[in-house]
Amino acid sequence: QVQLVESGGGLVQAGGSLRLSCAASGRTFSNYVVGWFRQAPGKEREFVAGIRRSADNTYYADSVKGRFTISRDNAKNTVYLQMNSLEPEDTAVYYCAADSIVWKLDAVGDYDYWGQGTQVTVSS
Repeated sequence: QVQLVESGGGLVQAGGSLRLSCAASGRTFSNYVVGWFRQAPGKEREFVAGIRRSADNTYYADSVKGRFTISRDNAKNTVYLQMNSLEPEDTAVYYCAADSIVWKLDAVGDYDYWGQGTQVTVSS
C-alpha cells in the first residue's frame, strides 16, 4: 500500500503558475504509475496528466497540453505538476493517484491509491 499527500495548491491570478507536489510513502515509489486528476464543483473527476515508471513516458489531457508538466523524483518519492498560464477553468481540487499497474493513464478506475486533494483557485 502507498500513501499519497498533495501540496502546493492555492489562489493565483490568471496567467500565473503553481507547482503541485505529490509525496508518497509506504512502498517503493519508483514502481508506481502516477496520475493527476482534478474535480471542479458539480463536475466529474477528470484526468490531467500521468507519468509511468520511466520519467520520460508522460501523457496529458488536451486542455492542459503545453501549459502543464508532470515530472517525478523517485529519490524523493515525489511527483510534481508544474502548472503555467493558469486559467479560471483550471480551478478545481487536484488529486494525485497511483498504482503499480495502470493500463490507461487517464482512467480514474485504474488507480487504487488516492491523495486527499489540494485546492487550486484561479481568479480572472
